[in-house]
Amino acid sequence: MFGVSRDEISLIPELRAGRARQGEQWTVSEVNTAARELVEGVFPPLWITGEVTNFTRARSGHCYFTLRDESSQLRCVMWRDDAARLPTLPTEGMAVRVFGRLTVYLARGEFQLTVSTLEGEGEGLWKLALDRLRQKLEAEGLTAPHRKRPIPRHPEVIGVVTSPGGAVFHDIVNIVRRRAPWTRVVLVGCRVQGEGAAAEIAMAIRRVVDAGIADVLIVGRGGGSVEDLWAFNEEAVARAIAECPIPVISAVGHETDITIADLVADLRAPTPSAAAEAAVPDRVELARTLARDEWRLRAAIATRLVRAVEKARDAGTSLARSGENLLATRRTELRTAVRQLEALSPLAAFSRGYAVPLREGRILRHREEFTPGLNFDLRVGGGVVPCTVDALSPAADSGSAADTGKPAPAASRRKRGSKGLSDG
Repeated sequence: MFGVSRDEISLIPELRAGRARQGEQWTVSEVNTAARELVEGVFPPLWITGEVTNFTRARSGHCYFTLRDESSQLRCVMWRDDAARLPTLPTEGMAVRVFGRLTVYLARGEFQLTVSTLEGEGEGLWKLALDRLRQKLEAEGLTAPHRKRPIPRHPEVIGVVTSPGGAVFHDIVNIVRRRAPWTRVVLVGCRVQGEGAAAEIAMAIRRVVDAGIADVLIVGRGGGSVEDLWAFNEEAVARAIAECPIPVISAVGHETDITIADLVADLRAPTPSAAAEAAVPDRVELARTLARDEWRLRAAIATRLVRAVEKARDAGTSLARSGENLLATRRTELRTAVRQLEALSPLAAFSRGYAVPLREGRILRHREEFTPGLNFDLRVGGGVVPCTVDALSPAADSGSAADTGKPAPAASRRKRGSKGLSDG
């Protein structure tokens, strides 16, 4: 397993003992250097399992911790470049496995392990990092259902953020052409895995927003390991999706892969192909829907037209009936008014035999107004009779109609005229 056998390791103290017997002296640096050469020469890089304790990250970015089991412990160091690849920092007591090289720290003569890879047992660090970020975003409300926006039913332009060299973009284009060939697809390429991929994905999303041409955005990639998909679990991508004013469909990996991008996006598609199907309608189904809607519209218009004609006919009949009733009512009211006016008219008295003496348009009401030789008109039923006063009746007749000012019956006037009045 190692570069030398256990027997060769047992001979090393004897080989070094010869120099000590000759009285030679070693410096501390020489001892530490020899020890480091010995350790590094004997032990190749190896995997070691244990529990993490006292994990710290220095300002320089280097990480220091201790790996322990039931009976021993081992000091470990992880340099900045290797530590930058960690999805998150391990928790106290977390079971991990590390890959590194055993060495001796010369300045202190300390035996330690220089770690290049640190993994949690089982889902380990990846799940821990995922849970931490999910809890943080949930606390901010970025994964809340009420934030989810509906996907446009008929987008004119679809933006796609993915690798330009992968099969994902070609699958999306083929599906869109088959289902909705009138829809444009715009690619903003970026790396989707590896160091710095998350920053590129976030920048690509913002470029689509700045262009202002897309109605919906698909962000995704094909399947892979947890490490391959990890860029879509980083906070930079999650916040770029949450801040995007365009509805976002997340399509990362396969159906069983769930990422932070899926939780923040407006719609999660199990695969990139499913995302393309969710983004555009199927033209065949759309044609069926349009035909069905056309039939329903025609039927609705015909029904409304029939109802409108019937309503107009009923309204015309009702209006004519109302007009006839109103006209009959008005005629009745008019006849009643005419009778009332006729009853109140002075001319009605003439038809009952009354007469009115007039002189120059003025009614002569009193006996004193009549003098011998006075010419006046007598208004009777049917016209006016010119009259002249020949003489006045005796004063004993002062209680007659002429003395009281009330019209006298025409028969009486004619009787008096035969005695004292003559027609002109």
